Amino acid sequence: MPAGGPNLFGLHQYDNQTAFFGGQSIFSQNVGYAIICGYGAFFALVTMLVTVIDHYFAGTKYTSEEFNTAGRSIKTGLIAVDVVSHWTWVATLLQSATETFFYGISGAFWFTATSVIQLFLFGIVATEIKRKAPKAHTVLELVRLRWGHLASLIFFYLCYLNNLIVCTLSLIGAGNVLVAATGMNIYASLMLLSLSVVIYTVTGGLKATFISSYLHTIVIFIALNFFAYKVFASSVEPIGSISKVWKNLNTYAAAVPVAGNRGGSYMTLFSRGGIEFGILNCIASFGNVWADQAYWQSAIAATPQAAMKGYILGGLLWIPIPLIISMSLGLSALALDLPLSNFEANQGLVPVAAAQFLFGKGGVILLLTVVFMAVTSTVSAEFIAMSSLFTYDVYKAYIRPKATGDELLFVSRASVFITGIGVGAFSCFIFKVNISVTFLFLVMGTLISSAVPPLTFMLTWPKVSSKAAIAAAIGGQISGITAWIVHTQIVYGRLTVDDTLQRLGPTLDGTLVSLLISLIICVIWTALFPDTTDNYGRFQEIELMDDVKFTLDSPTAKDPQNYTLITAVVALSLTAIMIVIWPLLTLPAGIFSEKYFGFWVVLGMIWATIATVVSILLPWLESRHLIASVLNHIFCVKEDIKEDIKS
Repeated sequence: MPAGGPNLFGLHQYDNQTAFFGGQSIFSQNVGYAIICGYGAFFALVTMLVTVIDHYFAGTKYTSEEFNTAGRSIKTGLIAVDVVSHWTWVATLLQSATETFFYGISGAFWFTATSVIQLFLFGIVATEIKRKAPKAHTVLELVRLRWGHLASLIFFYLCYLNNLIVCTLSLIGAGNVLVAATGMNIYASLMLLSLSVVIYTVTGGLKATFISSYLHTIVIFIALNFFAYKVFASSVEPIGSISKVWKNLNTYAAAVPVAGNRGGSYMTLFSRGGIEFGILNCIASFGNVWADQAYWQSAIAATPQAAMKGYILGGLLWIPIPLIISMSLGLSALALDLPLSNFEANQGLVPVAAAQFLFGKGGVILLLTVVFMAVTSTVSAEFIAMSSLFTYDVYKAYIRPKATGDELLFVSRASVFITGIGVGAFSCFIFKVNISVTFLFLVMGTLISSAVPPLTFMLTWPKVSSKAAIAAAIGGQISGITAWIVHTQIVYGRLTVDDTLQRLGPTLDGTLVSLLISLIICVIWTALFPDTTDNYGRFQEIELMDDVKFTLDSPTAKDPQNYTLITAVVALSLTAIMIVIWPLLTLPAGIFSEKYFGFWVVLGMIWATIATVVSILLPWLESRHLIASVLNHIFCVKEDIKEDIKS
């Protein structure tokens, strides 16, 4: 609405308001504490129960290898769901709706398209890991063998920085939502969220993360469908159908047009701001995935057959999450003319406001549940990732090279606990100094993107030397930070964290420069001074702990080149569809007609329904033999007890 004016659609309770929440919470603080502690206790108990069953009836021994790699036995369905869970950050839910609120359907599309291609392309990396380093534990273990100790320390810094920002971004995003909805203390929410994850992660390790990812993903998909059907197929007024949403968006665009969008419309891909955000998000997301041990760890934990399939399927299943959340909650906030201020939108509160209108307090509880699922599944994966990096790439590499498996297991669990406390405290500090979720999200690419080229070449280009990799990683980051600051100073004349430094232009420049300078350094240095050592073949020297037996019987072993080629063709084809073919096919539509808008909505809802069914059923179907075995053991145990009693 025009600032402080009457609501455009007759919702008079919002007339003349300039903020939706206005500092007033929807629930009491007790609700916030109950959500964190209640859900945290529930998932801790479920995870512990599954861990006990897995140990006693499936025969799993919880060694350091099992804790950090899940026995390298995870199948396609669970890998795919885990990838969905990893990539469903709180930012996926909140930022996608925020970008849609600012740029319309362009924000929804470009957030989705430019975030999913990384999952497709990482499938190639996952395949190469299984081919060339099947016994790996961490990405830094590969860096150290390929490029030496200094390179390992440099990439340790980049990977830890990435993990730390992801955790902080997730915790503060969730904390903002909890505070807005319940009024609970922000610092208490940050620490309790972190602790709730620590409890079940310390107990079950990486396999606990997979279990929680599955449970969390189910809840997220179910809620997703509720939101979509409420907005586009219900009796809620003044929306409730595709036609009403379309008409209201046209009315809103006439009153509050989007600068840089064709006709000021919210229903067009001709959007300067949307495309600029898409470019920034695309490049930054490569750094988020490539420099995140959590994605390498999932590839390591997968069976060889599941490594590529899991990431491709995971990407396809993930697409409807940001697309539907943004089109339902993001667009409905516009189609209802909710009086959200820019500050509230930048804090990720667009979906909270929409959920409250659509479902009342029950809708807010549902959204808070989804946010809790997203933050805990993401942070759990990050805690395990950071623990693994410390255990194998600091403790075993430099402190105790001859550490036993039991010792490494203890260190892994201790580092998860310490990491959880430390990340919670760091998040409190970041909030205290008034750094917003939007700032963290937009600046992350500038800080991390320089890691992408050398980490890609680590498994694919034998001639890249350690000096080239180090110079690319550090040189790219320094160049990116310089470009970001210089652009901000030249264009805006001042450097402010809460305003100019988080503008789209400077952060986009910083991210582009960081990636491109790193790539240029890698290519030119390698062309001039190619690596002549045989370090590229040292990945086979990795040792397994705990006397674990290891065999590799898979398509990657029998026909490695063909399997990699198939992976690359599939991944690149899906990438081209998402960021080239799909938008090009959409551009002739210009501003969406009612029928074309309806096609988008129906496509998204069908996709979400299929993804929900696949995510729920596939892991169960793939594990049916294990489940039958566990039930058989339980049944036999009961029979043995009966026989003992009779005798």
